[in-house]
Amino acid sequence: MLRYTITILKTAWSSPNAIVRIVRILICVVVVCVLLIMSFEDKLIYFPEKYPSGLWNVAETSGRNSAGLADRAVVPRIEDCSFRTADGFTLHGWYATPVMKNGDSFEPLQSKKVMIWFHGNAGNITHRYDMMRMLISLPVEIFMPDYRGYGRSEGSPTESGLYLDASAAWDYLTVERGIDPKRIVIFGKSLGGAVAVDLASRVDCAGLIVQSSFTSASAVASHVLPLFPTVFLHTKLDSLSKIRNVRCPKLFIHSRADEVIPFKLGWKLYEAAPEPKEFYEVQGAPHNTTYLVGGQAYLEALRSFITAVGSRQ
Repeated sequence: MLRYTITILKTAWSSPNAIVRIVRILICVVVVCVLLIMSFEDKLIYFPEKYPSGLWNVAETSGRNSAGLADRAVVPRIEDCSFRTADGFTLHGWYATPVMKNGDSFEPLQSKKVMIWFHGNAGNITHRYDMMRMLISLPVEIFMPDYRGYGRSEGSPTESGLYLDASAAWDYLTVERGIDPKRIVIFGKSLGGAVAVDLASRVDCAGLIVQSSFTSASAVASHVLPLFPTVFLHTKLDSLSKIRNVRCPKLFIHSRADEVIPFKLGWKLYEAAPEPKEFYEVQGAPHNTTYLVGGQAYLEALRSFITAVGSRQ
């Protein structure tokens, strides 16, 4: 790439006309920038952290180390899971069930719904533990897979690969664990919103929750790199066209204070979705702390939606 760039610049500079030279060099710079972005596109989108990086030693995962937990506190009891994709990669995930501390023991809580949770583009599933602990109190069972290349999962992330990962996670729940699809609510945050929309457009689930997500990769690129010709992107993440095929109840969550994914993209995705649908705005919430800023009201919005989709079945 460097040798090719130098050759282009030398050719451009060889013109006898100074203005022509400057124009040619500017064009070359743009071309080189486009080529560089195209060459490293996946590295600009996906920021996985592989095991052992992360927060793997979670005190509550096995029901031990309960010192400091108040009675009646609801926490996730986490089971490590592995499953295979159609193209032969072994993925890892957490299956969390809600348990309540009662003295020195933990009592299982009955939950009618299972949430399959597709996370954002950075880190791995362990970095979502705090949010998982909040959502488990709905109560709901939560299955959070790590995409290929993240955490303990094999492979490297690509758009097509993420869709295969989502299909494999769905099959793991519905086939291997025998969970009724009508019990499953698909949840996706940020990049995971695109994965969730794609899956929900292909399966019959109880409901879809899309949080702090976007219409397409090109729309996000236009926000981050306004001058970049997005026609050259090979990553599409086209939720805008796919959401029209999602017929289950849908809940969209976003904040105008989101500094990563513009609110207008989340709203546009909501507008394109067919009924039934709802939109819940969290006031003053940055991209990664929506659940913290939203607090109890945010949690109640999720509980209300999940309860409602249960009553429609």
